[in-house]
Order: sequence, then C-alpha cells, then structure tokens
Amino acid sequence: MKESSNSTILVPGASAPAAINTIKSLRMVKYPVRIIASDTNPISAGFFMSDANEVLPEIDSKLYVKRLFEIITKHKIGILMPSSGYDIYQYSENKENLLKLGTLPVVSDKKTMEICRDKMQTFNHLSKKFDLPYTTLDNKKTRGFPIIAKPRYGKGSKGIVKLDNEDDLRYVQLKNDNLIFQEYLPGTEYTIDVLSDLEGDPIIAVPRIRLETKAGISTMGKIVKDESISETCKSIAKYLKIRGPCCIQMKESKEGNLKVVEVNPRLGGGTIFTTLAGANFPAMILDMVNGKKLEIPKISEVTIIRYFEEIVVENGKVMKYDLNLV
Repeated sequence: MKESSNSTILVPGASAPAAINTIKSLRMVKYPVRIIASDTNPISAGFFMSDANEVLPEIDSKLYVKRLFEIITKHKIGILMPSSGYDIYQYSENKENLLKLGTLPVVSDKKTMEICRDKMQTFNHLSKKFDLPYTTLDNKKTRGFPIIAKPRYGKGSKGIVKLDNEDDLRYVQLKNDNLIFQEYLPGTEYTIDVLSDLEGDPIIAVPRIRLETKAGISTMGKIVKDESISETCKSIAKYLKIRGPCCIQMKESKEGNLKVVEVNPRLGGGTIFTTLAGANFPAMILDMVNGKKLEIPKISEVTIIRYFEEIVVENGKVMKYDLNLV
C-alpha cells in the first residue's frame, strides 16, 4: 500500500501515558502508518517508539503554533491525534488553518473544549440533563463535609484534595483561590472511553472500573459490559457535541448512584485498556479519517494490569526495547 499523508500522524505529549498508549495502539494497525511524536521533553519515551520525533516549546509560548506548523509541513502530517491535554486546545483554536494545510486535528470545536476544560462550566452545562455531584465555587454553599476541592481548570488528579472539616477548607484556600467544591463520592470509580465520528455522532463507549490509580492515571482496570453506562456516556458525548474521542470519569455516591465527575475531550491515559479489550480507538480514528467503513468491535471483559517498561538509549539510539510486549 502506498503511504498517504493521512497515514502520517502527529502524536503529541510523548512523555505521558495517553500518547504512549496511542503509539502502541497505532503499531497494531495492519497497514503502514508513520508516527511522529512531539513533546517539550527531548528524551520522552514516546520519541523512541516512533518513526520520528520533534521538540515543541511549551504550550503557552508564542512560538508554539509557528513550530507546530513547521513540523506539519516538514513531515506532511495528515492527522493530529488528541493525545495531549494541552495541545488539543491549540489544535481546536487553529483548526481552520490546519485544515488549509491538509491536516485534520481530531478535536472538538472550541466551545465544547471550553465547557470540558472549565469544571464549573461542565457542571452548569451537563447538570441540566445528567446526574453530577453538586458543585459550587462558593465555599459557603457546600452541603456538609467531607467534600472535594479541586482546581477549576485542573488536569488529572493534580491538586485534588478531600476536606473533612472547616480547618481543612481554610488551609486549602490559603494555597489556591481558584477552586471548585464538589460533593464527595465514596463509591466505585469508572472511566468510560467514548468515540464519536467526525460529525459528532457517538460510535462506541467502553466502560472500565478503575481498580487502582496513581497520579490520576489508572494502573489497573477491569473492562465491564454495562449497556446503561455506555448509552449514558454516548448521550453525554452527543450532548456536548464531542468529535473524536473523549474519556468520561464517573463515580458512585454513598447511595450507589453513578455521577459524572468530568469529561476530557481527548484520548485518555488508559486508552490502551480499551485497545486491549478489542476497541482500538487510534486505529478506528485513522480508518475514519481515511473513509473506511467502521465495524463496531466486540469488547472482552478483561482485567489489565500495568507495569513499567524500560527503554535503553545510548548516544541517542535505542539499544533495547521490545514493543512486542503489548
């Protein structure tokens, strides 16, 4: 098969799990793909798993967009994968100019992205139709302890704390004044990977129980077949007008009711879990962009345990790494 530009893919955030999961998933594609990894860190693990790599400036740098366009032109990038919680916002912001270059950023529109990024907007928008934990910006309007405090624009689990009393509340506000306060949910936590087509119509939703997490990333999970959860999450993606992938966090209240905690409009840090269960989202995105007919895959209820892998590099070259471990 002759390689097309739509088989040359930029995978951003190459030092983080979502991008590494994306690269692993793309390596399972049965036809030729060319993977270009990018990151601000020149020794990112994903760099050594890809066909080529490029260093980008920090996302808030004035040089970021210029450098991104240089990389796209240099490598004739056809698809921008949404594997970084930072880069996706620039992709959406610059979507029109990217399309003029023949490059498709698989991201949602700016309005949708902003709703998902701002956790207060997420609550205000979704709570009109779906069950969410009570959320407020006003610490005087919380509904008793314990509660959760988290950054309004946070990413992953960074800065999230459980508050048990007024002393905890006063202490956490000394450190951060841009917080939201949320009902504490003590029950089972779920991540649901959802894939929508490029028009915003949901295709598939794959739930899993988060059996173990570290730094907000699932390190052990069990895929579950739950039609009710899947249909709810597809409805959420449709309501938000998500294009491409998103990962939805849900958790049970003390009464056992499952509530939507947040929506990330991108591939998640546990993308490989869904791939190994039978639904390879990065491969499905590639097929979708290339106009191939998608078949809804069958999902296996598997448990997946993560562990560290080592890449040995000497003089800039990989000396030891076995991608066949996945």
